[in-house]
Amino acid sequence: MKIVLDIDPRNEETSVTIHCKEITPAIQEILEYLKKNETGLIVGKDGENQHIIKPDEVNYFRSEGDTVTAATSEGIFKVKEKLYELEQTLPSHRFIRISKSVIANLYAMSHFEPSFNGTLCVHFKSGEKEYASRHYVGRIKEILKMNRREAK
Repeated sequence: MKIVLDIDPRNEETSVTIHCKEITPAIQEILEYLKKNETGLIVGKDGENQHIIKPDEVNYFRSEGDTVTAATSEGIFKVKEKLYELEQTLPSHRFIRISKSVIANLYAMSHFEPSFNGTLCVHFKSGEKEYASRHYVGRIKEILKMNRREAK
């Protein structure tokens, strides 16, 4: 991979251009990294207090009615973003939708427990658990296989 860095004080803003034949896992990882840095921080409310939350610190986001919350090791915080907005901005190699109401951090998961009706019980390192609906189980397995291949 050839890397060109152009440092010039006349540049108005920073821009990134990638020239490639096809999207490879390495290119996808670069894109996700750049997107992750755009996402930045999330503001979560706990009563009257507002907390700055790094996306990597979130175990999962849950939607209940019109309210979206972020579950972290520090507690559960109400966020202003809608679940679909978070899904679009969070890095897809790290966050995955596991049900209509939950987006989970893959790196916060500890293990899965199959359920009799085709769903998965997702256990987090924090001790919490959420259920992955049948509709999303295939995507979860696909993502985990991709992560396993990249590790080799």
